[in-house]
Amino acid sequence: MRLSPSLLVPLLALGPGTGLAQPLDPTPRIAVMSAFEPEWTTLLSTMTGTQDHEINGVRFVTGELSGRPVVLFLTGVSMVNAAMNTQLVLDHFDIAGVVFSGIAGGVDPSLSIGDVVVAAEWSEYLESVFARADGDDFALPPWMETSGIPNYGMIFPQPVGVTRQGGTGVEQKTWFEVDPAWLEIARTMASTTPLEDCGPDGACLETPPRLVVGGRGVSGQAFVDNAEFREWVFATFDAQVLDMESAAVAHVAYANDVPFIAFRSLSDLAGGGEGANQMATFMGLAAGNSAAVVTAFLAALPD
Repeated sequence: MRLSPSLLVPLLALGPGTGLAQPLDPTPRIAVMSAFEPEWTTLLSTMTGTQDHEINGVRFVTGELSGRPVVLFLTGVSMVNAAMNTQLVLDHFDIAGVVFSGIAGGVDPSLSIGDVVVAAEWSEYLESVFARADGDDFALPPWMETSGIPNYGMIFPQPVGVTRQGGTGVEQKTWFEVDPAWLEIARTMASTTPLEDCGPDGACLETPPRLVVGGRGVSGQAFVDNAEFREWVFATFDAQVLDMESAAVAHVAYANDVPFIAFRSLSDLAGGGEGANQMATFMGLAAGNSAAVVTAFLAALPD
């Protein structure tokens, strides 16, 4: 196909190596994101000097949080929304790093609702093959190699292929690491950041919440409320927490060579608690604790 002169001239005006996305704000900022509105209410209310921008229907709010220039926005729930809108903020703003604040399901039996987990690495654990039944077991197609990760029935987890600037072809990755310097900053906050044990609606925790830094998190396209599956995730991935966005954001940050870290507060136990799922009860408390840690983290960053 040949471009008409009317299309070619504006494309040439962009200059060599320039994408079609144009920066909306020249200030280097940290992208602070949450999946849905209850998770970012506290963060938005404490921002100063705010200005709204809209791209593809997504609201991006620039301003300062804990004295740091940030752009705050909602990714939307799900891996696809998280990946798509993380790339959107990277394309339209000058982003120095990516921070996720939100709620999650607890997988590690030693953790309790309200705890804030800052995992050192994240996996897209539901990148998988649904294998066919083979007697009492399940079998992958004969041309496919096993990843070495134990299956859960017909579900055989697989690594995900990643390309990035400076890479050599497609890299197969199971784990996406958070920024090590940022993780150490989070670690210094473990004993100094106060966490609430009662939410805004009066719901209170039986165990005082704590900040847990290190370990692993997993993300996938399913909301998990199943005790047996939770046990498999813990045993297979040695994960402390699971959600539906963080690993997708970590993937995009890795591909763009941008620092990333996620702060996830447990609103439920992913099916491991007694009785019905408690996310609706403790969502406000968990979201508030996550936001408090993110606010303290931003304040602790070096100039």
